[in-house]
Amino acid sequence: MRKALSISWHSQRPNIAYSETKLFDKYFEQLFKRDYKPENVHALSSWMREVWKRWSKENPLGLNESLLAMRAYAPFHHLYAVSLCFCVANKMAEGVPNPVVTLEKAQASGIVDQLVDMAGTCLNTALEAAANEPLPANRVFSPQNWIKTKNCLAGIRAAMQQYFAMLPSLPGGKDLSQKLKTALTMDAGDFESRWAAD
Repeated sequence: MRKALSISWHSQRPNIAYSETKLFDKYFEQLFKRDYKPENVHALSSWMREVWKRWSKENPLGLNESLLAMRAYAPFHHLYAVSLCFCVANKMAEGVPNPVVTLEKAQASGIVDQLVDMAGTCLNTALEAAANEPLPANRVFSPQNWIKTKNCLAGIRAAMQQYFAMLPSLPGGKDLSQKLKTALTMDAGDFESRWAAD
C-alpha cells in the first residue's frame, strides 16, 4: 500500500488514498490541483520546512509524546495551525489563507519562527485539552483517533482563538498582540474556500 499526503491548507488535513489507481485516476485533481499556482506550492513547502524543524529529536517546542509518535499526521496539523494564525487574526471562520501572501507577510515582519512556534503550541494545547475532556464509562482517549477527526481541527482553532484572546493580558503581550495584528492583517480576497472531496 502507498499513502499520498496532501499538504495543501485547502484540504485542512492529510488526504489518504490506498491504491495507485485511485490516487492517479480518481484523486489526482483532489491532491494536485492543476490551478494551484507554483508560488503557493513553494510557500507551502517553505512553511512545511519550518514546521519540520520543530519535529526533531530535540523537541524544541516540548510537544506531547503522543504527537511526536504521530509523525504521519501531526506535522500536517501543525501546518494547518499556521494557517489558522492568519484565519483567527482576520476573523475568518471559513476561509483558507493564500500561502504566498502569508509567507511574504511573515517574512516581511520577521515573525516566521514565532508563528510556527505559536502554531505548534496551539496544536499541543488542543491535544491536551481533548485528553482531559470527560469520557463515557469504559472509554479511553486515543490521540491516534482524535487527530483524524473534525474535533481535532475545531480544537486547534479553539486553542488559537484562546491564545489570541489571552495574549494582551500577558506580560509584554499588548505590544506583541498589536505587532501580530498588524503583521497578520490580510484582505478578504486573500482567503479562498476550502477544497472539499467530491
